[in-house]
Amino acid sequence: MLLSANGKLMNPLDDLFEFLRFPSVSADSRFNSDVDACAAWLTTRLQKIGLEARKYPTPGHPVVVARNEWQSGRKTVLIYGHYDVQPPDPLDLWDSPPFEPVVKADKVFARGATDNKGQILAHILGIESTLKERGDLPVNLIVLVEGEEEIGSPNLEAFLKEHRSALQADVAAVSDTGMVAPGIPTFTYGLRGILCMEVRLRGPAADLHSGIFGGSVTNPATVLSRIVAKLHDDSGRVAIPGFYDRVVSLEGWERDLWSKLPFTEASWLATTGSPRLSGEHGYTFLERVWARPTAEVNGFGSGYQGEGPKTIVPSKARAKLSFRLVPNQDPSELRPVIAEFLKQQCPDSVELEIVYQQEGRPYLVKPDSAFGKAAQKALSKTFTQPVAFIREGGSVPITQSFKDVFGIDTLFLGLALPDCKVHSPNENFAVENFYGGIRLNRHLLDQIAET
Repeated sequence: MLLSANGKLMNPLDDLFEFLRFPSVSADSRFNSDVDACAAWLTTRLQKIGLEARKYPTPGHPVVVARNEWQSGRKTVLIYGHYDVQPPDPLDLWDSPPFEPVVKADKVFARGATDNKGQILAHILGIESTLKERGDLPVNLIVLVEGEEEIGSPNLEAFLKEHRSALQADVAAVSDTGMVAPGIPTFTYGLRGILCMEVRLRGPAADLHSGIFGGSVTNPATVLSRIVAKLHDDSGRVAIPGFYDRVVSLEGWERDLWSKLPFTEASWLATTGSPRLSGEHGYTFLERVWARPTAEVNGFGSGYQGEGPKTIVPSKARAKLSFRLVPNQDPSELRPVIAEFLKQQCPDSVELEIVYQQEGRPYLVKPDSAFGKAAQKALSKTFTQPVAFIREGGSVPITQSFKDVFGIDTLFLGLALPDCKVHSPNENFAVENFYGGIRLNRHLLDQIAET
C-alpha cells in the first residue's frame, strides 16, 4: 500500500486497473482517441506524484515526459516504458474482456498488464513511494513513456534528437523484459533486433471463376505459399543468401551460464502449448530464441475466408513477415538482401510489392559495467536471490537510439514471467512482481546514486 497526499492508504492495483482500461492500441487508427486519452491520464498521474510532467505531440502518438527537480552533482537516470499495447485479437480466446482487468490466481489479466503498463507503472509508483517517504529522490530523473513502441517507435528517435539536451542522462533503465522463473532476479544484457514487412502479390485484376479461368492464370496464393515455404531449408536455417554474413557467434561463457538456468525443454514446451520443439539444427532452444536470427510468417491471407466453398482464383495474396536479428545484423542492410531473394522466387506472372513496416537493431551491453553492477545489486536486494544473466528474443528498438543519441547504455530489469502471454490472449502480470517492481525502483535509484 502507498500513502496518498492526504495520508490515506492507496491500493496500487487501483491505479493499474485504471491504466489498463484504456484500449491504447497504437497499430489501429480506430483507437487513436483512446491512445491520446491514456497519455493524458499518465501525464496527470505523474504530476500527482510531484513530478513536472508534459504530454508532447509527435507525428504519431504522444510522448509523455516527466522529471524531478534536478540538482548538480547527481547521476541522471532515464526510465523508459510505453503505454501503447498490442491489438487484443483474437477476442474469442480471452477468458475475460481484454480491457476489463481482473485478478485471478494472484495475476492481473488484461491487455498490457505485462507489456508494458504493469512494469512501467511499478517504476512510477516506486518513485512516488520514495518521494512520499523522503521528500526527494537520490538522482536526477527523467521518465519517458511513449505510445508507439508496439509499432516500432517510428517517431521517438527524432524526438530524442530534438530534445537532446533536456533528455541527456547517464544511463537508461527499462523493465520490458522477463524473469527466468518466479522469484529469480534477471538481468537481460541483450535483445534481438527486428525487421518487419508485408509481401503483397497481385495476379488477375479481380477474383476469377476457378473453373473458367483456373489453369490459365497464375494463382497469387499458390505463389506466395511457395515463397514462404522457401524461407527456410530443411535444417531450420533461413535460406536467404547473405542473411548470416554478420551474425556474431555465442561465446563460451554465455553457453555455460545459460545451461545452468532453470529452463527445461519440457517446461518451455508446456508454456508454448506446441506438440514439440523445433528450429535451427545444432542449437538449444534457448540459443535459438536468444542468439540466433529467425524468419517468421506473422500472417497470411488470400481469397475467400468465409464458410463453405467459393471457387475462385484470388486476385491478391499477402503475407506479413518478421525477421529477428542478432549482433551485428543491421535491418537496413538486410532489406535489399531479403527483397532480392523474394524477387528471385516470384514469377513475372504476378506483381510483387514489398511494404516495410518496422525495424530496430539488436542490442548488447556488457553486464559487468559499473551501472550494470548497480542494477544487479538492486535486483538482488529486491528478490533476495542470485541474479540470472540472459539475452532475450524480443526487441526494444529504441534502446539502440539511446546509445546513438545520448551515448548511454540501457539496463534491462525484467518483471515478466515466462507464462505471462505477452502479445497473446489472456496476457497477465503476477501481482507479486508488480509490487516487486515498486521495490526494485527504490533500490535501483539508490544503487545508481552510489555508483
